[in-house]
Amino acid sequence: MDSSPPRPIAPAALPAAAPPEARTGSLLVIFLTVFVDLLGFGMVLPLLPVYAKHFSVTQTGWEIAALMSVFSLMQFLFAPLWGRLSDRIGRRPVLMVGLAGSVGFYTLFGIASQWESLLVLFVARIGAGIAGATIPVAQAYIADTTTLQTRAKGMALIGAAFGLGFTFGPLLAAAAMWASASEQAVATSPWPGYVAASLSAVALLLAVVLLPESLTVAKTHSQRWFFDTRALGDALATPTIPALLIVSFISVVSFGSFETTLSLLLEADFKFELYQVPLYFAYIGLVLTLAQGFLVRRLSGKVPEMTMATVGGVVTILGFVVLIIAVGTREKSLGLLMVASAVEVTGFAMMTPSLQSLISRRSDPARQGGILGISQGTSAVARIVGPLLAIPLLHVSRQLPYGVAMGLMAAGLVCLVVGARGGKDYGAPAEPPPPVEL
Repeated sequence: MDSSPPRPIAPAALPAAAPPEARTGSLLVIFLTVFVDLLGFGMVLPLLPVYAKHFSVTQTGWEIAALMSVFSLMQFLFAPLWGRLSDRIGRRPVLMVGLAGSVGFYTLFGIASQWESLLVLFVARIGAGIAGATIPVAQAYIADTTTLQTRAKGMALIGAAFGLGFTFGPLLAAAAMWASASEQAVATSPWPGYVAASLSAVALLLAVVLLPESLTVAKTHSQRWFFDTRALGDALATPTIPALLIVSFISVVSFGSFETTLSLLLEADFKFELYQVPLYFAYIGLVLTLAQGFLVRRLSGKVPEMTMATVGGVVTILGFVVLIIAVGTREKSLGLLMVASAVEVTGFAMMTPSLQSLISRRSDPARQGGILGISQGTSAVARIVGPLLAIPLLHVSRQLPYGVAMGLMAAGLVCLVVGARGGKDYGAPAEPPPPVEL
């Protein structure tokens, strides 16, 4: 790894500052840009395993697992590259390149669906992962255009765009498939891919016409493009942070075991028509939005994060128990599956923000950015591992991936209670001062 000092960027190469009105209005534009692009992602994601299954994969399911993982792998590799490039040339051009890539690779997804080509589908997902790795650039754009006091509110726009995209994207996919259905319709409709490409084209047009450049201050450029070993050392040296990272990794792997196998279960075991699969994912997106927007938001500040994370882990395990029952019965119960899905999603919604908050609070503010970056990298690796673990297990037994995920979550709870419960906020006293006797 090159350890040479950062090289400054010449301020003259950067655009002029946007006027205050443009910088304020640009938050709405960046929200719409990310939301429209994520609508396309939400359309395609539920259909991937089912499409791959129809493209003559082997009985082990490794091709489907690799197809689900390669998108996250590309994001893990390219997110830091896009971020550092945006520090050099500005946020706006990087965002537009990413959106243009989404247009092209979602179109390729539609072509792969028509050709029923697993190879072309892999190329489409690799490209979409590279193009979609610009979300950190959108976050940097918000950081550029907000003050410290309004930063959290601005960052919440990205979370809202994700939630809405994952809720309404599957609905659009179902509508596109239903509108194009005919008696001679193929098993894998290309229209979700084409509609997703059209939505990304709309987002690109919004960025071209309405999105001003946000980077107005020269930034330094580090040579640590892929992985910062110093940040990893800071994370490992901070008390309780390693335990929290392990729990975060386990929770994402466990939820990925549920999320990436669900489409296959719905089609094969619950006899869903293809257009009904994204409708079920819209239901999951709605539950996730309600859990985050109402339950978790109302409890935040009233319930300690450690308690929230522990309860979320227990709820997640209960969800897996109900899921095992739902898929193990001879007569498949859709109602029981919906209950299991709601419980599972609610538990995950309680755990994720609580763990991130604990990692942030227990980190040295001077090193917090690097440690949170390690946390995001840990989650990215977990999203790669989840499908590679769960989908081959599903081809062995319908209950096996959820039993393994439940065992992992139980181990994660033990790690949370034993390894992280005794921690404290950075700079807080180890013990409260004794009461003063009058």
